[in-house]
Amino acid sequence: MTVLAVTIGDPAGIGPEVTEKAIASLPPGVGIVIVGPENIVSPMATRLRKRAHVTPAFEGVVGKASAASGRSALDTLAAGIALCKSGQADALVTAPISKHALALAGSADRGHTEILTREMGTGPTAMAFFSPQLRTVLATVHVPLAQAIRQLTSARIVEVARLFSASLRVQLGIVRPNLALAALNPHAGEDGLLGDDEQRILAPAVVDAQAVGVRLSGPYPADTLFRRAVDGEFDGVVALYHDQALIPVKLLGFGDAVNVTLGLTHPRTSPDHGTAYDIAGQDTARPTGMLSALRLAAELCAKRPSTARDPA
Repeated sequence: MTVLAVTIGDPAGIGPEVTEKAIASLPPGVGIVIVGPENIVSPMATRLRKRAHVTPAFEGVVGKASAASGRSALDTLAAGIALCKSGQADALVTAPISKHALALAGSADRGHTEILTREMGTGPTAMAFFSPQLRTVLATVHVPLAQAIRQLTSARIVEVARLFSASLRVQLGIVRPNLALAALNPHAGEDGLLGDDEQRILAPAVVDAQAVGVRLSGPYPADTLFRRAVDGEFDGVVALYHDQALIPVKLLGFGDAVNVTLGLTHPRTSPDHGTAYDIAGQDTARPTGMLSALRLAAELCAKRPSTARDPA
């Protein structure tokens, strides 16, 4: 039986609530280990009749980012990673954490992806989002926009395109994924009139990706590209920075999209929303995103041959 290590994320946010609701709605046939602070997870596991893997008790305030909630989230994530590394879990599903809380706890990391890359990466990694309407991968992640632009290189774009192509092929059964690269500047730079990034960085990346067997085209103007992908012209979009990808994903189906980290030793999924401190503890949070993350993690485990981590 597939076993998912499910972390409750920041205990001051809606992570505990959506985790319990989602697990309660999950059909039988998938093993669950709930990971988090003892005073939250032990009673939850008892109610759900699931296994628990506990970390130190959380004694902070619900509904507010704090050093205590950040430390708890880090402890919980470390425990979930350890379960995968030790072979006790086949995949990791993570409820949301807060970048602000991590900073208050003294961490230099700003999200799951950075930590997972360091602890479970097999080489290059990438953040992708899968939804029923749209699939996209990010060339840069949680950095200021000006820094994201400086980080863009042809080599990085090829890396994420190769990871994305392999994921769609192995995990979704798309024989030769047809990927499109989003442009950075308006109108894809208008032949250099509105910026030369497309000519200097993006177009060479497309050539290099094709040379290693990745079916990538573009760069295409981003204001129309995502619509074209939704209409079925492309199997996925390679986006250049966080909001370029996440605005269309969340506009189309907030709660239905699943964050998938590509390039890890084990499948990892997460819902597409944050900690929502403003509604924490009110029993009003919807578990749709967490349930989608659980389901996709189980599916990825079922389709996980050794080739799942091949780079192309």
